[in-house]
Amino acid sequence: MFGMWSCGSTSVDNQAPEIEANLIDGTPFKLSNLKGNYVVLDFWGSWCGPCLADIPKVIELHRKYGDRVEFVTVAFEKNDRRWKSVSEKAGLSWKYQIVEKAKILLASPIARDYGVLNIPAKFIITPKGELISGMDFEQMDAYLEASLKN
Repeated sequence: MFGMWSCGSTSVDNQAPEIEANLIDGTPFKLSNLKGNYVVLDFWGSWCGPCLADIPKVIELHRKYGDRVEFVTVAFEKNDRRWKSVSEKAGLSWKYQIVEKAKILLASPIARDYGVLNIPAKFIITPKGELISGMDFEQMDAYLEASLKN
């Protein structure tokens, strides 16, 4: 079930594909610049009910691990207006936020590269760049807790 957010077993899906985009402040971003760090990668959209329900859980993970883990969010949107309102209201505060605008939202190159067919979709990327999929929030929390103890 590559690239889909599920509560099934976890799997390492090889190396994380590169993401090159501009952050919301216009700064160029390359995912490979974060190699050597754990990364939580979250694909979502302001129009997606399950994504909105997940925001408090993502924020809680960020509160717990944000000083030791990089968080990258990619919002699939048709425009900036709704995304900006949702982001500000929810308090999304991490540095690496990307808005991917497209008429067909999940047909963006980033979504295709990660095999994202549905959102929300979340991954962990290891310091070696390995992509791990298929974890729910409790599994992500346990994985990060155990991995960061070393």
